[in-house]
Amino acid sequence: MNKLLIIEDDSALSTILARRLTRHGFECKTCDNASDSLLMARQFMPTHIVLDMKLAQSNGLSLIKPLRLQLPHVYMVLLTGFASIATAVEAIRLGADNYLAKPVDTQTLLNALHSSSTTFSAEPDEFEAITEQPLNPKRLEWEHIQQVLANNNGNVSETARQLGMHRRTLQRKLLKKPTADNR
Repeated sequence: MNKLLIIEDDSALSTILARRLTRHGFECKTCDNASDSLLMARQFMPTHIVLDMKLAQSNGLSLIKPLRLQLPHVYMVLLTGFASIATAVEAIRLGADNYLAKPVDTQTLLNALHSSSTTFSAEPDEFEAITEQPLNPKRLEWEHIQQVLANNNGNVSETARQLGMHRRTLQRKLLKKPTADNR
């Protein structure tokens, strides 16, 4: 069985990923901070790792080399909400095997994990059809804003600067929490 360690500080996202990937043959464990991730990786011995680039106050890029030294054959996918060519190049240079921008759908993540080797018993086109509802982009955006706001201790002005939006626009978005089925 393929073992997947999900290192993601957004507990809602890590729970969703773990549940969805368990249905596709992975034994999943989650970790929400950089300090526990190396210990959990040593104990769990995953075949695959999904690593968030921004972990609370730390950077997932700094975990790539220690994880790679500890688990030289692990297949590592870096997920980020701040996709750029520079960070993609840096992640691959440090030892990540793949780089995906959030939000990522299950099929894209499965394809990235499948490209790691022939450890899957099925070919990519033999995956069962994924019928789950995709994550609502407005909801994902709102949750990302909440995470950045929490990292800035509720400072709306600093959060707006980091997100590259006007403070009043951010305040309007904060007032409109989208529901799960709201498009």
